[in-house]
Amino acid sequence: MQLAIATGLTALVTGFFLAPLSDELDERAMDRALAIAQTTAARPEFARHLARGGPGPSVHGPVQRQAEQIRRSTGAGYVVVMDTHGIRWSHPEPRRVGRHVSTDPSAALAGHEVRHIDEGTLGRSARGKVPLRDGQGDVIGAVSVGIAYDGVRDKFLGAVPELLAYAGGALAFGILASVLVSRRLQRQTHDLAFSDISSLLDEREAMLHGIREGVVALDSDGRIRLVNDEAQRLLELRPEDTGRPLAQVLGPGRTADVLCGSVTGTDLLAVSGGRVLIANRMPTGDGGAVATFRDRTELELLGRELDGSRGLIDALRAQDHEHANRMHLLLGLLQLGQHEEAAAYLSEAVGVHRATAEQIAERVEDPLLAALLVGKATVAAERGVALHLTPDTHLPDRLVDPRELATVLGNLVDNALDAAAGSADARVEVKLHTGHDGERSGRADDAEAAGLREGALEDDATRVVLKVSDSGPGVPDDLREQVFAEGWSTKAPPAHRQRGLGLALVRRLAERHGGTARVGEGACGGAEFTVVLPQALHPSDSSD
Repeated sequence: MQLAIATGLTALVTGFFLAPLSDELDERAMDRALAIAQTTAARPEFARHLARGGPGPSVHGPVQRQAEQIRRSTGAGYVVVMDTHGIRWSHPEPRRVGRHVSTDPSAALAGHEVRHIDEGTLGRSARGKVPLRDGQGDVIGAVSVGIAYDGVRDKFLGAVPELLAYAGGALAFGILASVLVSRRLQRQTHDLAFSDISSLLDEREAMLHGIREGVVALDSDGRIRLVNDEAQRLLELRPEDTGRPLAQVLGPGRTADVLCGSVTGTDLLAVSGGRVLIANRMPTGDGGAVATFRDRTELELLGRELDGSRGLIDALRAQDHEHANRMHLLLGLLQLGQHEEAAAYLSEAVGVHRATAEQIAERVEDPLLAALLVGKATVAAERGVALHLTPDTHLPDRLVDPRELATVLGNLVDNALDAAAGSADARVEVKLHTGHDGERSGRADDAEAAGLREGALEDDATRVVLKVSDSGPGVPDDLREQVFAEGWSTKAPPAHRQRGLGLALVRRLAERHGGTARVGEGACGGAEFTVVLPQALHPSDSSD
């Protein structure tokens, strides 16, 4: 196709150039003939000889001699001087002197200059005719000059080879360029035909939008140039984000760092919108990259449930061992006849567990969170850690999303138990309260006295503050932000999942609800994690 275009274009341009070339050569020949005629007519001796008459036209007369001199010096085909009757006074062929001209001289004898291509006794020629005037300006004859058309045709034919040489050079250059472009295209397209490329594009579109894995293609400047449906869902992207820098669309954070290549590695963890993502990034030859990621939230939740199930199994196994010991103790007391001591021991053992459950249920009215804390208290006891609720803990049963708050509380308590286990006087304290409770309740009167708006107190009525402190080693000041990063952990990961996601999820969930998550030094000597959720409760009037 490229060769056909180059050849056709060269032939077309050559034809367009040759077509006016012949006309241009004709124009030049006619202008030259007219110029010679004008010069000849301007010589006064011709006018004097014709005005005087004398012996008339003669092959040996002065008009013939001078006209032939002009013809030879200018290279014209003929120079004919005629009188007002059209009789030749000069001609290249002497035998035609004294005869009437073969073409119509009326226009020139009428005082007009004429230039044209015409047929005469000497064949086809370019002619120029000019009136010959005497001293008073009267027309006394005419001068006709012709340039043989064979000369014009020879010039035309002489120009054709040079033009064809240029056209051939241009065609050769076009062929070479076409071959080079074709080879480069073949290399870039891996020698695929256009139909194959079209089929591959259709297959790529079907594959990209059909797979359940997010795909984002970036150019060398980090701008999005392709995103599939799953990537739009997982990263909450919009179609109009195509062409914008991915780091600008996602905002600062580990997810942007992983997908943009600031963090390198395989199967990197990231958290986006409460989802746990496993991401990989592959550079492309043009300096861009293709990032793929999959949703691992459900797998992560299953892993955490597995951890909980294993912990529960360990707790049940320990309780079974403890229960057997207690049964042996009761059996021994009964066999010794110490019935009162046996009854007192049994009442004390049952009362401790019942008191713990009742205490949690009274202070935490939401059944999901209460059940979570009861289970965590049992696990903590088996690990030798005392789990307590602070006396000012109170959480009404008006939670907007109990499951997400349970995720936050469960992660914080698990981390606190891991940190406190093995420490002296191992303990974990949990505090849950609304904006009107705890640290805020003592300042309510001061706020009213200061004239604060009632809207602030109404906002506090829907706010939940959650604090978990432990007796562990704590978190150094320089790591208090890093602990919330995805994938960061001081503990070895279990076989079925990776660590470093719990605190990252806590912060993401808090920020999604417009709240905050931070860590500081707690009253127990270790770390204290504080999560504030401004809109975690339904207003009290809507729940009544």
